[in-house]
Amino acid sequence: MSDLFASAGLQNAAPRPLADRLRPRTLAEVVGQEHLTGPDGALTRLLAGQSFGSLVFWGPPGTGKTTVARLLAHETSLHFEQISAIFSGIADLKKVFEAARQRRTMGQGTLLFVDEIHRFNRAQLDAFLPVMEDGTVTLVGATTENPSFELNAALLSRARVLLFRSLDDEAVAKLMVRAEDLTGRPLPLTEEARGVLVRMADGDGRASLTLAEEVWRSAKADETFDAEGLQRIIQRRAPIYDKSQEGHYNLISALHKTVRGSDPDAALYYLCRMLDGGEDRLFIARRLVRMAVEDIGLADPQALVVATAAKDAFDFLGSPEGELALAQVTVYLACAPKSNAVYTAYKAATRVAKEHGSLPPPRTILNGSTKLMRKIGYGEGYRYDHDEPDAFSGQDYWPEKLGRQHFYEPTDRGMEQRYSDRLAHWERLRAIRRGEEE
Repeated sequence: MSDLFASAGLQNAAPRPLADRLRPRTLAEVVGQEHLTGPDGALTRLLAGQSFGSLVFWGPPGTGKTTVARLLAHETSLHFEQISAIFSGIADLKKVFEAARQRRTMGQGTLLFVDEIHRFNRAQLDAFLPVMEDGTVTLVGATTENPSFELNAALLSRARVLLFRSLDDEAVAKLMVRAEDLTGRPLPLTEEARGVLVRMADGDGRASLTLAEEVWRSAKADETFDAEGLQRIIQRRAPIYDKSQEGHYNLISALHKTVRGSDPDAALYYLCRMLDGGEDRLFIARRLVRMAVEDIGLADPQALVVATAAKDAFDFLGSPEGELALAQVTVYLACAPKSNAVYTAYKAATRVAKEHGSLPPPRTILNGSTKLMRKIGYGEGYRYDHDEPDAFSGQDYWPEKLGRQHFYEPTDRGMEQRYSDRLAHWERLRAIRRGEEE
């Protein structure tokens, strides 16, 4: 029955989303991906060579991954087959592969487009390997997640990864103009509101067209929306931010590095991006504490106090009031003097501890708790530092087989300069004590 309706052309009368009606018909019509589809783009070069291998398209939603896959199949006369990793399993893959083999015997190749390919598990991804190797299918996988983390190495070694970029404002504006040309109606927006609508799309071409449709549906005859009116009729679209995936790691990395780089304004920006995206506030608070000990350390010991106090303040106040405490500590950390001397010393000491195993400390500093222990030398010769001049004995505390090591190199920044002076003083005293012992 569905075939009868299709042959009668009844599907043409069915409503279609604007994004589907505006789908590009050639690679040249794709906007925002000129590095791939432009005259000197990567895909243009591949097509000029009349062949291309399996590909992985990596990029945000609404950037044209599905559309470009369809156009590649059309340009190369390959049969286009599309599946979604969300709804497909091994049984479905076997059917697709068998159909591709049948086409191949008749001289027809298959471009298999797998949407959300990162949703497949390792066993399912391994099923693609033999059909990719023998040419049964040309795989084009689409993912919004970092392929390095989500796809196995065997598949990545057989495919080329192409990066799709978020659409910039100019590309989204082009889509708006195309939508107006197709519908024959201008968007009922002021210039300022038009710019707001472009920004609302957040680099997602499909979302921009969906928003444009909402504007047309909401507008009364001869009504034009300003920026405030637009925001009233279209509730703000949530930022693209997956709290458990790469967006989460990218933004926390950006926050950490801007704090380390002493840029309080950029640090606040990335903090607010994360708060706006719904990130767990206590996750942010924990990372701020980590920054205080990793990147500031003893250059400003108060940084750790401030960071933990901000965490406690958020616990006490909750959201949204407690978020101001996170903003305050972010600015404090960004403005504080920086030192990773303790962090570096800790890593070096950890490496030595692992490499040399369970070396016993010198018996001098072990407690002689029993008569037997004292008899074999536990605690013998230990000097109580508080009874020594300058409260410093200069004893050797290191395992005999390891010898004295040096990990901590304080900087001359902030409070750490005081620690540096103190360590230098101890070294001088240690040299004096050695001279006296000799």
